[in-house]
Amino acid sequence: LIMMLVWLALVVGGIAAFWKIFTKAGKPGWAALVPIYNYVVLLEIIGRPIWWIVLLLIPFVNLVVIIIMLIDLAKSFGKSALVGLSVIILIGAFILGFGDAKYQGPAAAGS
Repeated sequence: LIMMLVWLALVVGGIAAFWKIFTKAGKPGWAALVPIYNYVVLLEIIGRPIWWIVLLLIPFVNLVVIIIMLIDLAKSFGKSALVGLSVIILIGAFILGFGDAKYQGPAAAGS
């Protein structure tokens, strides 16, 4: 029971953090709840092309793509790549969503 409550708290906290990240970037927060569309919005936030959704469907390639996306997300908020990598364990999501991070524009737009 305790593990289920911890898991539920992490899920709700992660959703809330990404909701805040999306709203800070000028996107609708509810988009964090919609499967696949949340990746489309995330790609818009970081400045990567929408066709990257296809890369997320390829096993093992998706792991590399997600890491790149999370690093770009942190850089879009003026944070380091380490914060981006910590999004994997939700710490970075809380830093970006609930911290003082301000959206500075798509980090990957120039790449």
